[in-house]
Amino acid sequence: MKYPNNIPEEELKNRVGDDFFGDFDHAEIKGKIDFAVKPRGTVQSDLFECEYYLWAEAKAAATDILVMLTQLVLTVGKAKTFDAVNPPHFLGCFDRAKIAFVPYYDIQEIFAMNDFNWNVAPSNRDTKEFKLVHNRISAIIKGERTCVFDFAKEEKELKEFIKDNFVAGKIDVAKVQINKNNFKYIYDKWVVEVMPTIQAYWPAVKKLGIMDGDFYLADLLSENNKTLKEKLFVLLKTDYYELDRKIDDSGFLRTRRADFIDNQKAHKRFWAKYERPPKEEYWDYITARRDLLVPQDVRERKGAFFTPTQWVAKAHEYLAKTFGEDWQDEYYVWDNSAGTGNLLNGLLNKDNIWASTLDKADVDVMHDRIENGANLWAEQVFQFDFLNDGFLPVSKGGKLPDKLFEIINNPKKRKKLIFLINPPYGEAGTGQGRGHKAGVKESKTLERFSGIISGLALREKYVQFFARIHADIPGCKMAAFVTPKYICGPNMKTFRNFWKAQYLGGFATPATTHDNCSGKYPICLFIWDLTVKNDFPEKVTCDVFNENELSDGVKTFCSYDGKYIIDWLKESYDKKVPIGYLRVNNNDFQHQNDINILSVPTDRDVYSKNVRHITKNNLIYCSIYFSVRHCIEHTWLNHHDQFLYPNNGWKKDKKFQNDCLAYALFHGKNKIKSDEGTNHWIPFTEEEVGSKKRFKSRFMTDFISGKDDTDYGLAEPSAPYGNSDDAYCVVAEPLPLYGSFLDMGGSGGGSMPPKPIKFSREASAVFAAGRELWRYYHSRPKTNPNASFYDIREHFQGRKENGNMNPKSTDEKYNELIGALREKLKILAKNIESKVYEYGFLKV
Repeated sequence: MKYPNNIPEEELKNRVGDDFFGDFDHAEIKGKIDFAVKPRGTVQSDLFECEYYLWAEAKAAATDILVMLTQLVLTVGKAKTFDAVNPPHFLGCFDRAKIAFVPYYDIQEIFAMNDFNWNVAPSNRDTKEFKLVHNRISAIIKGERTCVFDFAKEEKELKEFIKDNFVAGKIDVAKVQINKNNFKYIYDKWVVEVMPTIQAYWPAVKKLGIMDGDFYLADLLSENNKTLKEKLFVLLKTDYYELDRKIDDSGFLRTRRADFIDNQKAHKRFWAKYERPPKEEYWDYITARRDLLVPQDVRERKGAFFTPTQWVAKAHEYLAKTFGEDWQDEYYVWDNSAGTGNLLNGLLNKDNIWASTLDKADVDVMHDRIENGANLWAEQVFQFDFLNDGFLPVSKGGKLPDKLFEIINNPKKRKKLIFLINPPYGEAGTGQGRGHKAGVKESKTLERFSGIISGLALREKYVQFFARIHADIPGCKMAAFVTPKYICGPNMKTFRNFWKAQYLGGFATPATTHDNCSGKYPICLFIWDLTVKNDFPEKVTCDVFNENELSDGVKTFCSYDGKYIIDWLKESYDKKVPIGYLRVNNNDFQHQNDINILSVPTDRDVYSKNVRHITKNNLIYCSIYFSVRHCIEHTWLNHHDQFLYPNNGWKKDKKFQNDCLAYALFHGKNKIKSDEGTNHWIPFTEEEVGSKKRFKSRFMTDFISGKDDTDYGLAEPSAPYGNSDDAYCVVAEPLPLYGSFLDMGGSGGGSMPPKPIKFSREASAVFAAGRELWRYYHSRPKTNPNASFYDIREHFQGRKENGNMNPKSTDEKYNELIGALREKLKILAKNIESKVYEYGFLKV
């Protein structure tokens, strides 16, 4: 919750009350106290029996917490409010940015001070009384019982605090409980609030194999500010940290120390909100998930992603299906991007398991797990940079265990080696543009294959892993958790040409079920046999499991190296006067939301050249492109599916063409706006919808009725919208107008339909529902006669504070009409969807 900088104090009190204390009575002004909270239903005669939850000082302007609390204490002490009613659970204060709570009983000793003049003005900060109380409060709130919350950043935590502590009869402060679901979220806050106050030069600390997350673990697994788990890399020793503990050559323990630069104020304030330590049943899980406790961009670069337990078990199950029940005894397993080793959890034959990872700290975690019973041999868990280090055995000064070196150099044994991996997904590159990960380092593997695999493919880190495995360990097996991008992606053609193997099977899972992934896309385990040198398959079919781990059919991912739908659309390029602009983007479902019809391109569109003129010559072409891209919902499973250059079947299918026009006219991504230029997209006449004024343009109804080419209110736009040859086009020169009506089976000059468009029953139902919506709009007072579909939605639905359109209207009649229109549009979409596959826009 964010409050404006210029908010008046009274409005701030009302809004804070409504936003956070709506379940309580917060309307009372208790004497000179700014803000009081008590249970609902308390009457005046019950005041002394009433439990107040909070008395607070309020300031509109940003004000120091100590100053506000001091003024509140002087106000309460001067009026002796605590003699008239029961004192509250908390004293507090807030301004427009933050709110603080102090248990009343921690501060009540101040009210018992002898020889103190309580008659001074509480707001006068220059009196000796103000300064005395200020100093006393300062000493008190150094402890961990003072809780401070940021309204904008900690709304959820504040509401939980109020819910847990504003309870009748409750005395102790309830803190947020830490568990395996929220410890990473709390770490992210700790990085911002506590880490900057630790006196440490972090690059030097990290060279010791210690990261900031180790300091967080020292805090988290502590009681009374003393770390309870001695085997951690860092220990909290009340008011400083101890780290890098080693026995020196003389046999003495040597340690390093890190202090706080603010006398531990931020540390105490932060941990005042959370209960430490968490339940002991979570300790092993949290320490094993140390890999999470690094910034997100670092985790992407290093591949520090934790494969969920359910998919680890499923992977082992599929390996057994593929290689036989005794596969663990007959095959060797190497996870060369192991992180903390969870992908190997559950495997039984530790003689045949190797785990390597980039970070020494992760190796140390695995060794610690081995000491606590993990089924691995310590000597087979090692630090290794797979993209840079050479394949040399330890006995010759290298890093590979000798037995593993022997396996990868023995062709017969190598056929029994399975790479079971969840490699990093980060991209090497400049860090510029969508999808690039700034700071992802170049590798020797990238340099080595840069002339074989294109840069666009090779910058994917997992492709580098695949390439080295394929080239340097031929004949092995591989089971890898990755996105299917390397199967479907148009930029992966050179990799697909490079990869020679036999696909053996696998399964797809939603990314949201994986570690720290929130996108709508699949993560798949695909199993490959590199002893068979097959060309890359055109289709890769796998089983599907949903977010509940239930089987959900099969999915076929298609590889394709031909032309795409954007190549087809280029053939309709027209420089004539536009009636609108079609925004285009990449050919997959991932970019579905970027496909819009606009009145005016944005600056970003101008820069990226990703729009096309829509003219009377290519309106059908553009409507087909738009409708094909939108008629099928984007799901996690089709995220990477590509829209392709179609076969010729669509050309003579007038029903399909006309359905697409109807769909484009009434779809929510048609964002034509009348205040950005003449609206040429009104699909009805004035009489049909009861407009009180003439429309500025009748282009669309004339187009639909097949009238001759006349002046439809179109005017030559000023540059750059119409006169620049390629201001909004990928191609610099116009191509032949392949999609004119003449080429599509019509007759005449190719600019207007030769006869009125005849719509299908489903498209006509869409028009009928749209007509009722337009009629209702024009029946309202003060309407815009030239309103577009987007304008009508905006009129009824309004906008949120952030500028986004509200999802619904307060007008129930409108909600009914728009709902009916959307239902008819869904039925029409099904008609179009069947043709999408028939005409080859998508592969089956």
